[in-house]
Amino acid sequence: MKKGKKIALILIAIVFVAAIVVLANSFYTVAENEYACVFRFSKIEFATNESGLHFKVPFIDEVRKFPDTVMLYDIPASEVLTVDQKSMTVDCYLTWRISDPQTFYQSVGSIAEANTRLDALTYQSLKNLMSTLKQDDIINEDDASERNDIYSGITTDVAESSKVYGIDVIDVKIKRFDLPEANEQAVYDRMISDRERISAEYTANGDYQASLIRNDVDRQVNIIISDAEAQSAQIQAEGEAEYMRLLAEAYDTDDKRDFYEFILALDAIKASLKGDDKVVILGSDSELGKLLTGATE
Repeated sequence: MKKGKKIALILIAIVFVAAIVVLANSFYTVAENEYACVFRFSKIEFATNESGLHFKVPFIDEVRKFPDTVMLYDIPASEVLTVDQKSMTVDCYLTWRISDPQTFYQSVGSIAEANTRLDALTYQSLKNLMSTLKQDDIINEDDASERNDIYSGITTDVAESSKVYGIDVIDVKIKRFDLPEANEQAVYDRMISDRERISAEYTANGDYQASLIRNDVDRQVNIIISDAEAQSAQIQAEGEAEYMRLLAEAYDTDDKRDFYEFILALDAIKASLKGDDKVVILGSDSELGKLLTGATE
């Protein structure tokens, strides 16, 4: 009887301890400044930021927590180029918080990875914005509040880009702008390279435009010459036709035609007798001889 009681007590103790373990793994607490994400078989089931005691399936559900507070990330200083190709070192920081813990976990998974993504987004936004500004627009002694537009533009850009990570960027602030000292030569080399590239582009574009203009001028010259030659041939043909018409009108009788032929014969003899000691021998049956001798047959 004593032995049976002892075994029963042991079993009760085991059951009691097991119950305590099960109960301990059935509940979890959520603080006021954190999110709790419940996973089941490595798949996120739900997330909550409601503070207090919550229930989960023991030994199956796993709870991971993320801060539900505004966090500050001090971004390492980086170099950017202004629109007038002047290098500047920008040192800034941003404040952010997790807005959607499920999306946050699925896209980045950790605070360290989130900072890395925010670093890249902020640098890209800085580079894009600074490339539209001159150095004098950034470093001025007139009114420092004018730089608030720069801060606002960067904040808006980074906040919009970070929404896909379940992150809400609250503010981006630039602590200081500096001119680099160690890498001046590299900046100068880069500026020279950019200028040479731009010059090559302008030269190539100018050569291309010049070739188009030359080709167009050559085409127009050819058209003008062709039209002029055609017009010249037409005028010459019209002149010859008019000449023949006038000639026909001038020698419209046999006597006129005979006189004209006689004049032509004299011109022919005159042309052939140029020089000294020239003799022309004409046959009695030649037309020229007949004209000169007055023979009719």
